[in-house]
Amino acid sequence: MLEFPRWKYAIVALVLLLGLLYALPNLYPQDAAVQISASRGSVVDDALGERVRGLLEGQGVTIKRMAREGESLVVRLETTEVQLKAADLLRAELGKAYTVALNLASTVPDWLTALGGKPLVLGLDLQGGVHFLMEVDKDEALNKRINGFADDIRALLRNEDVRYTSVERAAGDVLNVVLRSAEDRERAATLIARDLPALQLEQAQGGEGFGLAARVRETELKTIVDNALEQNIGTLRNRVNELGVAEPVIQRQGESRIVVQLPGVQDTAQAKNILGATATLEYRAVVEGNAYDALQSGRVPPEARVYYRKETGIDGKPVPILLSRRVIASGDQLVDARSGFDPQTGEPEVNVTLDNAGATRMEAFTRDNVGNSMAVVFIERIPETRIVDGQEVRTARITEEVISVATVQGVFGKRFRTTGLESPKYAAELALLLRAGSLAAPVDIVEERVIGPSLGQAHIDAGKLAISLGFAAVCVLMIVYYKLAGVFAVLSLLANIVLMAAVLSVMGATLTMPGIAGIVLTLGMAVDGNVLIAERIREELRAGNTPIASIKSGFERAWVVILDSNVTKLIAAAALISFGSGPVRGFAMVLAVGVLTSMFTSVTVTRALSTLYYGHGRKVTSVSV
Repeated sequence: MLEFPRWKYAIVALVLLLGLLYALPNLYPQDAAVQISASRGSVVDDALGERVRGLLEGQGVTIKRMAREGESLVVRLETTEVQLKAADLLRAELGKAYTVALNLASTVPDWLTALGGKPLVLGLDLQGGVHFLMEVDKDEALNKRINGFADDIRALLRNEDVRYTSVERAAGDVLNVVLRSAEDRERAATLIARDLPALQLEQAQGGEGFGLAARVRETELKTIVDNALEQNIGTLRNRVNELGVAEPVIQRQGESRIVVQLPGVQDTAQAKNILGATATLEYRAVVEGNAYDALQSGRVPPEARVYYRKETGIDGKPVPILLSRRVIASGDQLVDARSGFDPQTGEPEVNVTLDNAGATRMEAFTRDNVGNSMAVVFIERIPETRIVDGQEVRTARITEEVISVATVQGVFGKRFRTTGLESPKYAAELALLLRAGSLAAPVDIVEERVIGPSLGQAHIDAGKLAISLGFAAVCVLMIVYYKLAGVFAVLSLLANIVLMAAVLSVMGATLTMPGIAGIVLTLGMAVDGNVLIAERIREELRAGNTPIASIKSGFERAWVVILDSNVTKLIAAAALISFGSGPVRGFAMVLAVGVLTSMFTSVTVTRALSTLYYGHGRKVTSVSV
């Protein structure tokens, strides 16, 4: 008697139902949309919505739907052509007060989203996106590190009570250190050689005093550039993760360039603002003195520099303040930054965590300066493009703003908070940029390309055609050759496609052309198990066994062979996932999922269908196979 326990039927039904549920979001196409976000000082409210609606409808643009989603206003439109027209109109009308970006908005129902349903993410080759080629400013990276060497030398000489006149940078990568005596020069050379081995020392010729020339070694110069490039790659990856872009490509190209590919991003404005901005904090001591008098007389103390606070004075102009030239701690030493609220005042704040080096310097400063003031300087470098004499010139706008001045109430080091921020949104944006990390050196976008969705749609259509033709050919062959057993195989193959789509969607996998190739290959391999089962049943029937015994024996004996063959495929897929990258890894991931789902459908689902038709006490005289 051919039996299949009821609890197994229940499991098969439940798995197929869940598979159908989580594969369903892939049937909902995305809407072409325009996303409007507020820049600093602007708000997204109902008045903005009415203004946008009036502008678009006045120009004959039909709005499919418009609603506030999170911090942005999303306008859904019928086609990509209408989307581009609407974006141009809104940019001209709203100006720099708002960021207008092209987007693809999901149409998955809310109830399905609440259950965790989400469609497959399409890669750059399918849904389009943007491609950036970025070049790291090597000179700035070297300047930053050489200036750091100068600060290290000054601190070392002060700590060791070595008398010196000056530590100044000469041309190129040379630092001139002027000491008070020959004995001081000898001690300084010993200390620098011990603590700063990256510097090559020699006695300076000519000039006043007893001089040393400290030159950065060639190997160290190369290491500085390489480290800056690697740190920038990590920082860009963190920033892209904050943007929520799935499966981005961020990799090094040559000595000083980085390739960034962002699937699904149709507008470069937002991506360029996030990727190209060099945002960091600097903590500096407040120098006593009247900044207004220093500006009017031009006599700024040598150890100080004039900065401006974000607040404006009575005259509406920024308030100047004198800060020390020496940095206590900088954004490079930030480990974490989270926005929150002051538990006592309820004002927005950013909670900062420093690394060990930054914590040591902060603790040393606060220990000696309890009761004095310390300022927080926010520095942002935003790349810009201007047209000069008909040529495109890439420049950068650098803003330095004192966002907070506070009195040091006690000694602290690793963890502290930054207050005095204007709004919770500003605190969240600041924490995001700081958490993503500051770039070790500025980067300039030397090439950008937008891959339109029409190219992606052509690839998708080609992939759909390949899957459809492959599936149809397999179905016809199985039904013609194996009859009813072939029908069961086709139904299990359909179940396999549904389960594959569901599993990949839940995993948040990105589907690319190599992934589609993996699906087509899986369709061909998934039917192997059904072929083995059908051929084993035929062998048992030819050996003279009864139909029921032949079916039971066919499934039981074929299972061992199916398991062995699929395990070897999984091993190969695991190797490709572990050691491959990019397209190879995507192909292997789809292949691995397809092998696992096919093992379930080709044996369990097919057996459930066969038992449902032939089993449960039914008298069987022949098997259609």
